[in-house]
Amino acid sequence: MRGHADWATRRYASGLDQVLAQAVRDTGAHIGAIYLLAEATQVLLMDTEIGLPAQIVKPWTRVRMNVSAPVAAAVRQRHLIWVPSHQELASRFPRTALSLPYPFATAAAPVQTGSRVWGSLVLLWPVSHPSELAPSELEVIDLACHKLGTLLQQAADSGHPLRSTGEPRVLAPAQTQEPDPQYALAAADYLNRLHEGCVALNLEGRITFASATAADVFGKNVAELLGKSLWEVAPWLQDPVFDDRCRAAVVSQQTTCCTARGPDGRKFEFCLYPDPSGISLRITPVVAGHPTQQHTHEPGLGSDGLPRADVFYNFLHMAAALTRALNVREVIDVVADHVMPVFKVQAMAIWISEGGKMRVIGSQGYDPDVLDLFDGLPLTSPTPAEHVLRTGEPAFFANWSELRQMYPYAVRYDQMAAWAYLPLAVSDDIVGACVLAFGQPHPFTAEERATLTALAGLMGQALDRVLLYDTKDRLAHSLQATLLPRSLPEIPGLKVAARYVPATRGVGIGGDFYDLIRLTDTSAAAVIGDVQGHNMTAAALMGQVRTAIHAHAVAGVSPGDVLRHTNRLLIDLDTDLFTSCLLIHFDLQLRTLCAANAGHPLPLMRPPKMPAEVIDVPAGLVLGIDPDADYPTVQAPFPPGAVVVLYTDGLVETPGTDLDNAIGDLADHLTRATYENLDQLSGTLLDYAPHTKHRADDIALLLLEHRANPG
Repeated sequence: MRGHADWATRRYASGLDQVLAQAVRDTGAHIGAIYLLAEATQVLLMDTEIGLPAQIVKPWTRVRMNVSAPVAAAVRQRHLIWVPSHQELASRFPRTALSLPYPFATAAAPVQTGSRVWGSLVLLWPVSHPSELAPSELEVIDLACHKLGTLLQQAADSGHPLRSTGEPRVLAPAQTQEPDPQYALAAADYLNRLHEGCVALNLEGRITFASATAADVFGKNVAELLGKSLWEVAPWLQDPVFDDRCRAAVVSQQTTCCTARGPDGRKFEFCLYPDPSGISLRITPVVAGHPTQQHTHEPGLGSDGLPRADVFYNFLHMAAALTRALNVREVIDVVADHVMPVFKVQAMAIWISEGGKMRVIGSQGYDPDVLDLFDGLPLTSPTPAEHVLRTGEPAFFANWSELRQMYPYAVRYDQMAAWAYLPLAVSDDIVGACVLAFGQPHPFTAEERATLTALAGLMGQALDRVLLYDTKDRLAHSLQATLLPRSLPEIPGLKVAARYVPATRGVGIGGDFYDLIRLTDTSAAAVIGDVQGHNMTAAALMGQVRTAIHAHAVAGVSPGDVLRHTNRLLIDLDTDLFTSCLLIHFDLQLRTLCAANAGHPLPLMRPPKMPAEVIDVPAGLVLGIDPDADYPTVQAPFPPGAVVVLYTDGLVETPGTDLDNAIGDLADHLTRATYENLDQLSGTLLDYAPHTKHRADDIALLLLEHRANPG
């Protein structure tokens, strides 16, 4: 039975291969692949392919459904995705464009039966393909997808479903007619007479033919070359530039050239002539002082002549840095560091659409007076930025004359000489527009246009994320502010200062809180606490805890009883969140304090002209765990001139540090602190906090000083 199952599976797999080969042949595509959807993991796995070498295939054997790529978009949207050029690929699928920075046209179509999507069919053509698919090509694609879906459905119904392993079957391209042996010998004689070396490679980079001149370049005889990998016989060609040119030739099917230096110091020009079955190399010595053929320079991007491989390596760092950007300024800085130097950009600015107007949200290198002229312009004003925001189409102007030709009423407000206006897009939404300005006229090549458009796509995704984050951050901290007291009551003889410092970005809304409750003309209750978690639930619970403590405290019960009542309330709410809390009653007439503690860091007191000390309040369980928990109280003197410090753990806690030692160090710092008022002292204590610039937790701080009542 096992043999029968294997045979059935191979039969259905062979059927898929035949459909793919037929689709590639009938559409004239030079590359084709079938992806199968692994529904459990939501990953598309390449099952079979034709026309791609292994080193190019590997990064594309697994494509997650949420990735911005044509193959995934076709399955998600369940319709044909047609991308006729690399510039459009850069605009719609920027990450794919940067991963495959070569000109080509591509179509991806879903393979489905009824409501079930099995995967997708992907085809690639040279960029010379017309901008629209011909009706005959659409018919072939539709028929191929139907056949594939039927085969996959039949395989599943028969109990032999096809599941890709992620290691695709590689199909050989269609063979051309073999020449007459006498003709082949004559062709070899012709090539051997040339002073240029000639090498034929199959798609896997193995040598299928080499002339005697080429063999001399590699220091071998012809027999030693045949069947060997080019990089095996010439390790010095294992170079990012040559590798990039090989990929470009296979994917784009366009002739491309580069130079390389052999181990003996001789320099050669390599021209690569591709077709769907492989690459023909023409190897020409580069002689100093003699004119060389076209494209003898190493292909590059950018105005400073950086090699193409170096440029894309730099952009990989940019992509990684953009994932860490937390605000618009950081996005601007990343682009300033990774794009502006490469293309010699003098200035840049980013606009978004807000209320029917253009708003500048970030810039680098532009005079603020220039930006002010455009900030707030209605989206009806005819400008390149408005056009990009409205249409999502990039615009490139190599000089001022080109810009004036398109916008005759434009006024030149700066000394810039060329501009690239780029859409910052996420899927089909335009989140903003970016302008890159150049100090000298700059003719944009097709490759530069595609590259800059793709980079703008990455910027758009980062900008969309940081703008959404900024909105959520403002809402969270606005909510936090409304839940904390707007002002604290004035009590004769008691000076108070309170500070709340939110955690740095990426943590969310906190549950730290404080309050001061007036009990009588000579007494008050101070409370500080911390609800577990950093989310809306924690913030809402914090408001309930504050309200409960306030209600029980004004009823005149002791601090321990207030915490007991609040603890039972939290348990009744069944929130699964815990709350630490410290409550102190101050009696200014008796000059004493009474405190109870629910698992909160101990308070500090600095008596007049004495070192600061920790008030040892017995710690009960945090609120919300045990309905029978007890909260004993402790009394201590509170003389005039004494300062009591209440705080949350964000002020002292650091991973790997003992909390008791950290509190002791804070007491020492309080002893040494010099200050004129409590506001100044609170700033001193906050500056002492660990991770002042990058806080992982909120900080609430409440300072109370006993001043003798003048009355």
